Amino acid sequence: MMSRGGPGAMNSQPRSTSFSTSVPQIPNQRARRPSVSSRFSYAVSIAEQGEAQTAQGVAAQHQIEEEIAQIKRYEDFTTIDWVQDAAREQLRRKARRKRNAGLWDAGRFDWRHRIRESYDAAQGWIVVTIIGAAIGVNAAFLNIITEWLADIKLGHCKTAFYLNENFCCWGEDNGCDDWQKWTGFSPINYLIYILFAILFACTSATLVKSYAPYAAGSGISEIKCIIAGFVMKGFLGFWTLVIKSLALPLAIGSGLSVGKEGPSVHYAVCTGNVISRLFAKYRRNASKTREILSACAAAGVAVAFGSPIGGVLFSLEEMSSYFPLKTMWRSYFCALVATAVLSAMNPFRTGQLVMFQVHYDRSWHFFEILFFILLGIFGGLYGAFVMKWNLRVQAFRKKYLTNYAILEATLLAAATAIVCYPNSFLRIDMTESMEILFLECEGAEDYQGLCERDHRFRNVVSLLLATVIRIFFVIISYGCKVPAGIFVPSMAIGASFGRSVGIIVQALHEANPQSPFFAACLPDVPCITPGTYAFLGAAAALSGIMHITVSVVVIMFELTGALTYILPTMIVVGVTKAVSELFGKGGIADRMIWFSGFPFLDNKEDHNLGVPVSHAMIKDVTSIPTNGMTLQQIEGLLAEDNYQGFPIVEDEHSKILVGYIGRTELRYAVDRAKRERTLSPQAKCTFAPPPSADVTTPGTDIITPGLARMDSFNTIGFAEPSTTASASSSNFINFSRYVDTTPVSAHPRLPLETVMELFRKIGPRVILIEYHGKLMGLVTVKDCLKYQFKVEAMEEVANNGQHSGHGQGNGAEQQGDERLWELMQRVAGWVSDKVSIASGGRIRLRDSLDLPRETLAGGAGARVGSGTNRTVRSQGGARDDQILDGTEDEDEDGVELENRQTYPHGSTSR
Repeated sequence: MMSRGGPGAMNSQPRSTSFSTSVPQIPNQRARRPSVSSRFSYAVSIAEQGEAQTAQGVAAQHQIEEEIAQIKRYEDFTTIDWVQDAAREQLRRKARRKRNAGLWDAGRFDWRHRIRESYDAAQGWIVVTIIGAAIGVNAAFLNIITEWLADIKLGHCKTAFYLNENFCCWGEDNGCDDWQKWTGFSPINYLIYILFAILFACTSATLVKSYAPYAAGSGISEIKCIIAGFVMKGFLGFWTLVIKSLALPLAIGSGLSVGKEGPSVHYAVCTGNVISRLFAKYRRNASKTREILSACAAAGVAVAFGSPIGGVLFSLEEMSSYFPLKTMWRSYFCALVATAVLSAMNPFRTGQLVMFQVHYDRSWHFFEILFFILLGIFGGLYGAFVMKWNLRVQAFRKKYLTNYAILEATLLAAATAIVCYPNSFLRIDMTESMEILFLECEGAEDYQGLCERDHRFRNVVSLLLATVIRIFFVIISYGCKVPAGIFVPSMAIGASFGRSVGIIVQALHEANPQSPFFAACLPDVPCITPGTYAFLGAAAALSGIMHITVSVVVIMFELTGALTYILPTMIVVGVTKAVSELFGKGGIADRMIWFSGFPFLDNKEDHNLGVPVSHAMIKDVTSIPTNGMTLQQIEGLLAEDNYQGFPIVEDEHSKILVGYIGRTELRYAVDRAKRERTLSPQAKCTFAPPPSADVTTPGTDIITPGLARMDSFNTIGFAEPSTTASASSSNFINFSRYVDTTPVSAHPRLPLETVMELFRKIGPRVILIEYHGKLMGLVTVKDCLKYQFKVEAMEEVANNGQHSGHGQGNGAEQQGDERLWELMQRVAGWVSDKVSIASGGRIRLRDSLDLPRETLAGGAGARVGSGTNRTVRSQGGARDDQILDGTEDEDEDGVELENRQTYPHGSTSR
């Protein structure tokens, strides 16, 4: 939910644009507003002025700042105003410098103050060290538990039940007698495998739904928005961290086609948020917290892939829209500490940070570039295909399966286990399968005859079948309500396809060793290494699904340590990127942001809208005059949940812009006034700054939002009553100290692309549009996104004659979804009836699943009734399903792309 200055042009009921009751005792103060330089100049101005403040004034100012900041920490689904945050941080530093200077002049700056200053300066590195160590420890334990859960489905260790197969058969290549399958009868082992998968998935989904709904999914999309400034209270909380850490190994162990590398970013950032909140420096300042969260994202990728430098580059390339040099150093150090702790714990007892880490000592040949390009094309096509159909599945899941999250995850795990068990490459854990597919044949374990010439055809068919099956299950599994990533499943898909290509190339070479095409191969030396094709295929699939390039190359290099394969990896990733761009920009994380309707301006997109900001701004803005409104009218505005801020104008006729006041500041000011004294509902309110607030006069005081002026106001926040007003001070309130007199503003003819860049670079909540000092409207990030979607929808209609997007789709796709849902209800009803008959009526699945009785009859009434129920659920559902529900205004028809699921509920609120 963005900062609101008005109801928007699309609201159904009209709003008055200002209030006109006048107060003759307080004259209007016409003052020319400063330029667009915004609040950054205020911190500098304050530092240069160096005016003397009393100890009482500083204390009161700090108290008001802390109280407003405390309130804002609990405002969910709003955006952080980075301009305001930067100004507050500058004031904090200035106050600290002045305090130290005063102590120094008084001769009281002793060794205790020196230690305190040194601790404050080094606090960032201390926090990053603690966080990095915690992330490394958590990652090590999760690796151990995940591997044991994956192996326990197949058998157990006779000597120690808590050991997985690798530890039980330490030093053995192809199993040992101590590791025993559950039974000697394969169908029973098959059934046990399925039962374990169902148990793990059901437990994981139950934990998520019952204790921490935000622990579901990967979390990368949401973290990108949080780092950009979107507030999602609880998403990085303590319980989310605990449940994510508990449910993630269960979800991976269930065999679902999801990975732990994506969620590792989430639990790493949760760790950083929880620990940094223990330090006041980060608890009070959002920009400082953003540095920590960016560093934690880097550490999460570092421990997931054993790639500290790749983690830093991933945070730079994918996660952070603002990444200064200081943040890079913090990210580097945090990733270093996390990987050092993980290496010291050595969870696999192999000296490797991840299970599928390999080392290649064989070079490649230039004729193989042709096959590398083929792998790159596969990666690009894979990413485009999976993103398109996964969003279709996500739309279906959001519309129909909201109430069946646990059942869905359980049935998916059962279906995955049933289908994947017969295939030897799908039966084992994905990281273990990648370890097998990456290895060279010489001197390595030969899994299922993978390196044997006689089994090549069988293995190629098995690998290609594994590729197709895994793609299908990734499409339907990613997004279910368990901790689920898509990194490793994509890499496993790329590895299986790449290994099959490598085996085919190896067979071609052995069949035609004298061909000029293979002239570069030396005799009596293995020429083709199929494991490297699997490695490059994994890189291609990862790049294709995430649309990242540099970080993928570095991650894969750190996994192999082979400089010779840098160039092939760059070729594959480059081809993948080129193919991916043909189907649209942005990876799966960006598409999920778009799908969920989060207010996020992607810096990867090049906008060429060619219109001024006046085309996207909200013109019908509810503003507040500097004088004339009563306390009752102010409280009436605050009672409406349609605004997150109000422009301040001189009067309704001139519309001269004076400033801007946020909803939080205004609510705080009203509550504070009512606490301090008894006020009449008809008490007059003024927002007019005093004459000394003209910033063109040297040495004057500066007002920043939420911070108090101490020159002409008393400590409780209201103007000292004048001679004429002293008799009726309870009927007059001065709120001017809470007004931001220099909000970020722009000319209505400023290009919309430039305004979007302002939102990305300096991050204000709202930009006011003024012309010759007169308020014309306002614009927020959501207004920019709305206009962008309108343009895209019009272009799509012009090009195709109909909507054909990714999510809800056109009418034919909706009808297909309805038919599929009806079929699923029929099957569920049939199964529930059979179970009820078999149990003699003691088990009634139909009642527990809330299936309509009309489903088996297939009546139209049942379909209409269920559809109505779905509509109500989708528009007012729980927070874990539709993150913006209940916080947004309804939108008019045609504002958004028809196929967006949550954005129609989240586009008009400010």
